[in-house]
Amino acid sequence: MMTDDRKAGGLDGRGRLGCEAALLSRRSFLAGSALGIGALSLGGCGTTDTLLMAEAAKTYGPMPNEKFPIPAVDVSKVNPKYYRRTVQYASSEAPGTIVVDPANYYVYRIEGDGTATRYGANVGRQGFLWNGDAYVGRKSEWATWTPPKEMIRRQPEAAKYARGMPGGLDNPLGARTLHLYQNGAYTLYTIYASSDAESIGTGITSGCVGLLSQDMIHLYARTPVKTKVVVLPA
Repeated sequence: MMTDDRKAGGLDGRGRLGCEAALLSRRSFLAGSALGIGALSLGGCGTTDTLLMAEAAKTYGPMPNEKFPIPAVDVSKVNPKYYRRTVQYASSEAPGTIVVDPANYYVYRIEGDGTATRYGANVGRQGFLWNGDAYVGRKSEWATWTPPKEMIRRQPEAAKYARGMPGGLDNPLGARTLHLYQNGAYTLYTIYASSDAESIGTGITSGCVGLLSQDMIHLYARTPVKTKVVVLPA
């Protein structure tokens, strides 16, 4: 049994601004298996909240073998509806396509059999939302983050990273990053790994989309360069 989600569609749009969080704290810079949870979390399956939490704790456990070991997610800080799961999702998009639904704080990977893998996300705050079709132009692990000039003007504190912030747990891009392109040009938007559990289900960035690190690593491994990305209107 799987949950139902709305149909994805194609859009016209554009993205030209870079990632930036709403706050100037560490959190601002940071905001800068799937079937198992899907099966356990559905109504009618007789699953208790305790069991669901236990399964989520396994999915979002520590990743000590990463270049920078990733701690476990405090799943109590994430609304269970944002846990990774497989859902029914009718779409005409090709398998592997990524669909971002900022209005509902979800990212989907189309699986091609009437289902999708769904991840909870943080998205752009008011005034920084965008929509349209893009594609993954490049991928990076533990990427260096360089704040755009526009961000430095708005947040002078970011100027100390003007030459780049090395990869690491405190880096806004986190463990994995999908860089979004349109017509051969980098939009400065990304789908990135977030260490901030409380940010999932909120709008706090300047247009980038963040998944929990464990979810982002899961998606990243299944997403080749040139993958289509559809960003729905908020």
